Amino acid sequence: MLAENDRSGVPAALGAQQAHALRESGLVDVRWEGDGSSLLVPRGRVGAVNVDGVDVIVTPKVGIARLLFLLGYARDPGFRPEDVEGIQEDDLWAAVAETVCRHAERALARGILQGYVTEDAALTVMRGRLRIADQISRRPGMLLPLEVRYDEYSVDIPENRLLRTAIRRVRALPRLREELVARLRHLDARLDGVVPLVTGAPLPEWQPTRLNTRYQSSLRLAEMVLRMMSFEVGSGGIDVAAFVVDMATVFENFVALALGEALSSRPGATIPQYPACLDRDGEIRMKVDVVHVVDRIPRIIADAKYKLADSAGRYPNADHYQMLAYCTALQLPKAWLVYASGDGSARPRRILNSPVSVIEYPLDLATSPGELVRQVAILADRAWDE
Repeated sequence: MLAENDRSGVPAALGAQQAHALRESGLVDVRWEGDGSSLLVPRGRVGAVNVDGVDVIVTPKVGIARLLFLLGYARDPGFRPEDVEGIQEDDLWAAVAETVCRHAERALARGILQGYVTEDAALTVMRGRLRIADQISRRPGMLLPLEVRYDEYSVDIPENRLLRTAIRRVRALPRLREELVARLRHLDARLDGVVPLVTGAPLPEWQPTRLNTRYQSSLRLAEMVLRMMSFEVGSGGIDVAAFVVDMATVFENFVALALGEALSSRPGATIPQYPACLDRDGEIRMKVDVVHVVDRIPRIIADAKYKLADSAGRYPNADHYQMLAYCTALQLPKAWLVYASGDGSARPRRILNSPVSVIEYPLDLATSPGELVRQVAILADRAWDE
């Protein structure tokens, strides 16, 4: 087990195939040592990789429960803080499985969602609509069977297929408690009749509706797990399971969505990855993490940085240069640098010979999820009022 910001690494005895699979995962660098062993060094990502029974875990500085909250909230602002409370902080696999289990239990508490599914089949009796083109091309001159298309009221709908696949995916994780495995097994049995997705197949599309409201947070979590967690057979036939997260991206997504939610009652719209140009010719292009616009005019600029302050409490100068460029391009006098460490105390930096102020706003990620969202709401109020 390694810490996210550990640059000294840990030694490990690995075979060539295991080392290659770990490198390919993107979680750690594998450096050969003179004594024939390997040194594993984090690459700025967090997560867990199990290679042929060898576990490598890089724990986030914010803790596993907070990581899962940030991931969940970035997919769904209705993600509840209590969904990650009590999560084991020492095992990412168990934490992911527990979170999926809790969401699925809540989704299925009032029964299995059903809906209409369109089926194509060859039948000896007429049902639904005849597919004339298929009938002529596949069975010329034959009366039976009939190529038909009909709607079946079934549990085998995209929502349940996503949910069952995610449940089965986390059931296969290593070192789960028997109690948790039993809960997942029970959930899987309740979804009998639902066909799980084939590994590697595209995820089915679903639309939020009034009918699937109770499923929505579990579906967004299931999509996240299925996209981020992989099970495969690597070179040489070794089994590889991986769950790897880029924390910089996670933090940017969280800040963008939380700011958007906090500003949703105000006029205008919050736009992530807002396109801008620094020069008149439009050749120096930029994308600002978060911009709130009113009547198509930028009003608030924010940029999320998953960085630590140095021993003197300072952040990299380059971040301020970047914000000055954003303010110049968007003609705004203030910009907010949102950092991933601190106590929420804002520190303005007035730029010389310029009307621009860059305000450092460090979030305290060690606090509770509810308090973390409140810190972003305070930022939104200040940015709007100033």
